[in-house]
Amino acid sequence: MHLLSLLSGRKKLVLIFLILGAIQSNALKLNLTDSNGTCLYAEWEMNFTITYEVTNQTNRTITIAVPDKVTHNGSSCGNDQNGAKIMIQFGSTLLWGLNFTKESSHYSIHNITLSYNTSDSTTFPGAVDKGVHTVTLPEKFEVPLDVIFKCNSVLPFNQNPVVQRYWGIHLQAFVQNGTVSKNEQVCKEDQTVTTMAPVIHTTVPSTTTTLTPTSVPIPPPTVGNYTITNGNTTCLLATMGLQLNITEEKVPFIFNINPATTNFTGSCHPQSAQLRLNNSQIKYLDFIFAVKNEKRFYLKEVNVNMYLANGSAFNISNNNLSFWDAPLGSSYMCNKEQVISVSRTFQINTFNLKVQPFNVTKGEYSTAQDCSADEDNFLVPIAVGAALGGVLILVLLAYFIGLKRHHTGYEQF
Repeated sequence: MHLLSLLSGRKKLVLIFLILGAIQSNALKLNLTDSNGTCLYAEWEMNFTITYEVTNQTNRTITIAVPDKVTHNGSSCGNDQNGAKIMIQFGSTLLWGLNFTKESSHYSIHNITLSYNTSDSTTFPGAVDKGVHTVTLPEKFEVPLDVIFKCNSVLPFNQNPVVQRYWGIHLQAFVQNGTVSKNEQVCKEDQTVTTMAPVIHTTVPSTTTTLTPTSVPIPPPTVGNYTITNGNTTCLLATMGLQLNITEEKVPFIFNINPATTNFTGSCHPQSAQLRLNNSQIKYLDFIFAVKNEKRFYLKEVNVNMYLANGSAFNISNNNLSFWDAPLGSSYMCNKEQVISVSRTFQINTFNLKVQPFNVTKGEYSTAQDCSADEDNFLVPIAVGAALGGVLILVLLAYFIGLKRHHTGYEQF
C-alpha cells in the first residue's frame, strides 16, 4: 500500500493506492476531504492499451497499468461555482484527469483526458513520433446529487490509437454533509443483458455466491461461450466449463463459474491475446495466450484475483505456463476434464474446452487439434517400447529353452 497525504490550509487530500498483484490492472482509491468531511470519493480500476509507430513503419501495442507511485497535483473538491477534478500523474510518462460539474439536481462526469509521453523509451521502446500525445473522451455521464455511481462491468472507450478501460467504479462528487451516500446509481451495463458488443459482453450481475470449503462432490460447471472482437472482426473464441480449485491452509474451496452471471472482455494482438472474466466474487480471471516460433499458440499466463467466503482476497499469477498448445490457424479442443495447475494452491479444471485465440476466420472455429493427440504422441513410444520388449523376452525364452534341450541331449549320450 502506498499512502500520500497533502495538507493545505483547512483541506486535506488523501490518496490511497492499492496494488492488487496483476500487471494488467491496479486499483485506485481516492478520498478528498475538507472541514465538513469527505467531499469527493472515488474507487476504480483502469488500464490503457496504446498503439504507437516504431521503425520500419510498423506498429507496436502496449498495455499500461497504473504504477505504484503517483502524484495528484490539481485534484480538488469543487463547489457551486467551480468544478471538481481528479488529476493523477504517473511520473513523467502519463497524466490522467477527470472533471465534474455541479448542476441544480445532478452532477456531470465529463472530459476524461489521457496524455502520454512517447519520449519515455522505457515505456515506449523504439517510438518514432516522440512527444506528448493527448486524447479526450467526449462521453458525458449525469448522476443525481447525493448519489454514488457504481459500475462493476468493464467500460471500454476506443479512441484510436488508445483504448481506455474502467471497471470496479464507486464514484461520488460533491458529497453532501461530509458522508458518502448510501443511495446508488448502477450503470446500465450492470443492469441489462446484452448478447454481443464490439469489445465487451455484459450479462446480469450475479447474486453473491459463497465460496466455501467443501468435501462433497461438485457437479461439472456449465459450459460458457466467450467471443472477443477487434472492431467488427472476431479475433478470439473460447468455449469451456470452468471449475476453480483453491487450497488455502489445507482447506479446499471449489467454485463453478456460471457463464450466465459472468462478464467477459479481452484483447487481441499479433503475438498475444487475453480473455478476462469477472463477476461478483471474481475481480478478474485472466487467460493470456502467446505465439511461439511464429507457428504455434499456447496458454502462457493465468492471473486471478477473487474473494473467499471469509472475505479475504486470493490472488495468484503465473506467466510461465505451457498448456493448450496447437498450430496457428487451428483451434485446441479437449472434451474431457483437464487440469491446469497454476500454482501449488490454485488449479483450474476445464470441461468441454475449445479455444482459438488467433487467426479466427469468419467468426468460426478452425479445425481443432484434440488433446487426445497429446496422449497418442505419448502412447506411441510406450507401445513401440513394449512391443520391442516383448520380442526381446520371446527371443531370450527361445534361447534358454534351446540351451536346456542341448544340455539334455549331452546327458543322454
